Amino acid sequence: MTRTDPGPINKVVILGGGTAGWMTAAALSHRLAGSRVLIELVESDEIGIVGVGEATLPHIRAFNTAMGINEQTLIDRTQATFKLGIQFVDWGRPGDAYIHPFGAYGERIEGIDFHQVWAARRAGGDPTPLDDYSYPVRAAEACRFQRPTSDAGSPLSTFSYAFQFDASLYAAFLRQVSCGRGVVRTEGKMVDHHVDAQTGLITALTLESGRRIEGDLFVDCSGFRGRLIAQALDADFEDWSHWLPCDSAFAVPCRTTAPVGPYTRATARQAGWQWRIPLQHRTGNGLVFSSAHLSDDAAQRILMTNLEGPALAEPRRLSFRTGRRRKLWDRNVVAIGLSGGFLEPLESTSIYLIQLGITTLLDLFPDQAGMADDAREYNTIMALEFDRIRDFLILHYVANQRDEPFWRDIREMAWPDSLSAKVEAFVSRGLLPDYDVGVFHPPSWLAVLIGQNIVPQGWDPRVDRLDPARLSARLAEMRDAVRRAVERTPDHMSFIRAVGRPTQGGA
Repeated sequence: MTRTDPGPINKVVILGGGTAGWMTAAALSHRLAGSRVLIELVESDEIGIVGVGEATLPHIRAFNTAMGINEQTLIDRTQATFKLGIQFVDWGRPGDAYIHPFGAYGERIEGIDFHQVWAARRAGGDPTPLDDYSYPVRAAEACRFQRPTSDAGSPLSTFSYAFQFDASLYAAFLRQVSCGRGVVRTEGKMVDHHVDAQTGLITALTLESGRRIEGDLFVDCSGFRGRLIAQALDADFEDWSHWLPCDSAFAVPCRTTAPVGPYTRATARQAGWQWRIPLQHRTGNGLVFSSAHLSDDAAQRILMTNLEGPALAEPRRLSFRTGRRRKLWDRNVVAIGLSGGFLEPLESTSIYLIQLGITTLLDLFPDQAGMADDAREYNTIMALEFDRIRDFLILHYVANQRDEPFWRDIREMAWPDSLSAKVEAFVSRGLLPDYDVGVFHPPSWLAVLIGQNIVPQGWDPRVDRLDPARLSARLAEMRDAVRRAVERTPDHMSFIRAVGRPTQGGA
C-alpha cells in the first residue's frame, strides 16, 4: 500500500487486546458507527496480558456511558464493587491511615476555600480531623455506599464514585460489545511490519500465519513490548525510575474474608507497598517493590503473609519501568496503555490513562494529510497529564516518615522542581494545584498532603476576619450533616445485592 494521495482514515488496526485494546475498539466502534472506517483488532490468545488494573477512577463512568454501556450490566458482568476512594496505610508514619476520597471536604465559607479555614482552626488548637468534613471518607470507613444525589444542600452531592472490577472480565465484556458493533477480531501473532519508503508510515502487519493486515492508522496496545511504537519505530522512552524506583510486583487473588468496603487499600511495606482490591467474587492483591531493596523471595513472603484469606492462585511476577514515550503518537502509530508508558497503580491511573488516550484520539481523529499536526497536539496533551500524575505519585513517597533504607533513600532524593513548587505553595500559603483539566483536583492533593503530615503554616488572611462563634456553629453543622448522611447510607454489599438484579440483554 503506497500513499501517493493522502486522504481520510479508512482502516484502523489495533494491535493487542486486553483492557487497552478492547477499550479502544469499543470506543472507536461506538463513535465511528455509520462511518466508512473499518476497525480490526489483532490479538493472540497465546500472549498473556498484565490484567491487574482492577481499580478505577470516577472518569470510567463517563467513558462507559459514552460507549452506551449500562452501569448495572457492567457491575453484573465484571463482578464489580463500588469505590469511594483509596485508603493509604502506614505511608506517613507507621500506624497512620487516611483515605483519598473522590469528593470534597466541607464547603466554601464566605468565598474562602474550606481547607484554608480548617488549617487556621487547626493552628489555633481545634483538633477536629479534616475527614469529619468528608462524606465519602466516613462512608468508606463504615463500609457504606449509595449513589450521589443532585441536592446541592446535602453531603450526598459532594462526591463521585468509581468501580473495582475484574479487568479480564471487563476486557471480555468489551470484546463482545465491540464485535457486536462490527469490529473484526483476528487471532494471530505479529511477526513483521511494513513501512512506506517515502513517508516512513507503517502500511501493514504480517502475522505468523503469513496473513498481511493493511491499515491507515495503527493503535499499539501490545503492552510493555510496544511491538510497533518501540520495536518498529524505536520511539524514545523517558525513564522516571530515579523518581519512582519500584520496578517489580507480585500479584495474586485470594478468597474474601473481610468486609468488602467501597475503597481500594494501599499499605506501605518494607520496600514498596501492597494493594488490596475487593471484588464480589474475590480480592485482588499485589506487592509493588524495588528489586534493588528487596529480593523476590522476601517480596513473595511479605505478600503471602499479609493476605486476608487463602490464595486462589500462585503469585505472578511482573517487571516494569516507570516513564513514558516522548511521543505516544509517532507517525501513524498511537501507543495506548502500557506500550506508551507506565505509572505504577498506586492511584489507579492505568485505566484512566488508557481512557484519556482513547478520548483524545477520538477528539483529534485525523485524516492522513493532517496527521502530523494531530500527533503533535496529542503528544502535548498526554505528556502534560503523565507529568502531573507522576508528581502526584512521587508526593506519596517523598512525604514519608518511615525508617527503612528504601523509604529513607526516596525521601532524600531530589524532587522534580514542579513538585517542590506545589508543596512549598501549600506549606507557606495553603495553595493547592488547581488545573482546568486533568485527573487530580485540589481535594486529591489536600488528602495526600494532610494524610502524610504536610500541613499549611499560612492561610488565607480573610479567615481571621470570620466571627469565631458563628464559624464554630457552621463547622458543627457540616460535621453533623456528614454523620447523619453516613448513618442513613446502606451497607456497601447490601446495596450491591439490592441493585444487582439480572439485566435483560444489551450492553
